[in-house]
Amino acid sequence: MLAYYSKNFTLIYTQSYQTGRRYYRDVLAKEAHTMGIGEIMVFTISLLIMMTGLAGIIVPIIPSIPLIWLGTFFYGLFTHFEKITWLTLAILAVVTIASIVFENLANIYGAKKFGATRWGIFGSIIGTGVGLYLGGPVGLILGPAIGTIVFEVVGGQSYKGALKSGLGNFIGFLGGSLLKIIIGLSMIAFFLWKVFG
Repeated sequence: MLAYYSKNFTLIYTQSYQTGRRYYRDVLAKEAHTMGIGEIMVFTISLLIMMTGLAGIIVPIIPSIPLIWLGTFFYGLFTHFEKITWLTLAILAVVTIASIVFENLANIYGAKKFGATRWGIFGSIIGTGVGLYLGGPVGLILGPAIGTIVFEVVGGQSYKGALKSGLGNFIGFLGGSLLKIIIGLSMIAFFLWKVFG
């Protein structure tokens, strides 16, 4: 009889212990995935910085991909780099630098593909600075193409050839912008995966 009760007590104790372990494991897991008020505020500010960066792709006067990286760094800094680690930031920094390089190369490649000469490339660079100074975001979009056209004509190109080079520059700008949108959305998705994944 004593052995019977002892066996049942052991069985009940084991089941209770396992149930308790599962319960506390689930509670701890839930708490680990639940954000506190402070982390929610940091996450919201980080996301706003990233959305501003994404808008900068359309409004070129605003830094785009660098702002998305900055939003990621902001979240990592205020959460002690637990979810957003230094390795994550390093990877996104490389992507950010690559996007800036590709964006500038896209404009030049587009212009050269449509027959731009050195005059046109130089005009594109000058047009970027002058366009930003005189026209803000709109000038930054149109300035490189206009600069390409003007300097191609000055360099001896026909009006038709100059217009073609200017069009190539603008197409290169659109291609670079599309690439930045893809990169920007990918970086934000990667950030969300690291935070909630």
